[in-house]
Amino acid sequence: MENKYNQQQASATNAEKVKQQNAASAQGQYGAEFASQTDVQKVKQQNQQAEAKKAQNSAGQQNKY
Repeated sequence: MENKYNQQQASATNAEKVKQQNAASAQGQYGAEFASQTDVQKVKQQNQQAEAKKAQNSAGQQNKY
């Protein structure tokens, strides 16, 4: 059963893409790929929400004591 799983995993990997990513990484271009896939506005919004929640939780903790 384990062999079958390993074969499925291997076939799901695009070896050429991995080679390209490795080459880009060696040239210091690796971060550019992730940057192009990142929605900056969404990240900023999520950060704001997390900060607001953190502030709300810490204010609630102070009122408890």
